[in-house]
Amino acid sequence: MIELNSVNSYLFYPTHKIYSMTIKRKLFLSIAVFLPVLFLVYLALNDWHIVPKVFRTYSGIAQKQPDTDTSVVASQYSKYCAGCHGQQMGTFVNHDWKFGKTKSAVFKAIKYGYPNTGMPGFEAAFSDREIYELSNYMLTGIDKLKDQPAKKEKQSGIFYTEKMTIKTDTVAAGLDVPWCIAFLPNDELLVTDRGGKLYRVTKNKQLQLISGVPKVVAEGQGGLFDVLLHPDFKNNQLIYLSYSKSESNNSDNATTAIMQAKLEGNTLKDQHDIFVAKPYSTTRHHYGGRMVFGRDGYLYFSVGERGNEKQNPQSLTNDLGKIHRIKDDGSIPADNPFVSNSNAKPSIFCYGNRNPQGLAVNPATGAIWENEHGPMGGDEINLIEKGKNYGWPVITYGVNYNGTAITDKTAMAGMEQPLHFWVPSIAPSGLAFVQGNRYKGWEGDILSGSLKFNWLSRCHADGNIITSEESMLKEVGRLRDVKTGPDGYIYITVENPGYVLRLMPVTK
Repeated sequence: MIELNSVNSYLFYPTHKIYSMTIKRKLFLSIAVFLPVLFLVYLALNDWHIVPKVFRTYSGIAQKQPDTDTSVVASQYSKYCAGCHGQQMGTFVNHDWKFGKTKSAVFKAIKYGYPNTGMPGFEAAFSDREIYELSNYMLTGIDKLKDQPAKKEKQSGIFYTEKMTIKTDTVAAGLDVPWCIAFLPNDELLVTDRGGKLYRVTKNKQLQLISGVPKVVAEGQGGLFDVLLHPDFKNNQLIYLSYSKSESNNSDNATTAIMQAKLEGNTLKDQHDIFVAKPYSTTRHHYGGRMVFGRDGYLYFSVGERGNEKQNPQSLTNDLGKIHRIKDDGSIPADNPFVSNSNAKPSIFCYGNRNPQGLAVNPATGAIWENEHGPMGGDEINLIEKGKNYGWPVITYGVNYNGTAITDKTAMAGMEQPLHFWVPSIAPSGLAFVQGNRYKGWEGDILSGSLKFNWLSRCHADGNIITSEESMLKEVGRLRDVKTGPDGYIYITVENPGYVLRLMPVTK
């Protein structure tokens, strides 16, 4: 029979031995016990890969499986990438490859994304092998584009539509990304180039640079956006510019701003911002920036939600993800819907918007119509009404770019339904109504540009119900703006290379 003291000595022998160890031996034992545990935890957190995520590239992936069918890769590009970068990859030709253009860099960008620039990660949507194939497909396509001869001016492009034949007439060439046009009283044009330049287009189609434009944050989707004449421009010479503005004490932050200035010759004077959206953000996408004067004389303009859908569009305490209404000097109309709410931004006219890219006044009713980008799918045309909630991101007909669900709801009480939506997305841009009688059968129709498919959408409406749609001007270019001019003709802008084109009906 073992004595009690002997039992105690036996049971606690390991502890006693540990206590009697030297510090060096204790350290060695700790490392031997805990290092394998830490390594297993690391592997679990790193998807059971030894190489950290940030260093993983597609080296060696090509040897693991046979090549994917090119048609499958092309379909994946069209579905997931073309909305931002165009079906033909034209936006990449003069692209600023901020994060590198090597195969490894492109692989990393597709897999993990760069959220602040608006580039989502597709790790959940694609395998490493698929990302490898997509990277190769894109880089090969870009190289082929560079080998092609430069596009000539579109002097006589012919397009056949359901109701007529259209010929394009080049009004201006030599631009990069012509974001918007405005018509001057003397048959001249103003055109913004997103990189930060404003031009006058003369009657003989010459570009004259206008000085005094604001300094823009020309990164990602940022830059110089809309240009709009004051309704009494003939007398006061006032114009408005929307642009991406850097925060004065922190250049990493930017926001959407509206500047008022006086146009004297080819110089802007008395420039001052009449609206600066708050808060600033480090992201470089979803600025909105479209403007229009309503029949009430007030300025309506869009501000995107800057990629932060969880906080911004459904909150009245910030300016993001909204359509705003202000007076021509920036002051607030007394009948704006939320002026009596001390917690709300008083300029808000409606909210729950994602990234509105088109605003237009319906000439038949005076109502404001809008189009906006959804996520992957769910682009919309909306009738903009005072105080209404347009639902983003609580309701949507789209999904995340990686294919996962944003919400299971497409409708909810108290939230507006779109007049029309697109699945798949067309990436709508400018919005205009056909006015006058130059286009027989198009009178009153709604025109939306498509950045994704390089076409012009024509929707026919019976009142506020859209009854039919035609996709026209296929492959005319990445279409950024559309306007009906005072001469009754329709003008569009396309980018990379940038043109202003006038649509001329061909008579037999």
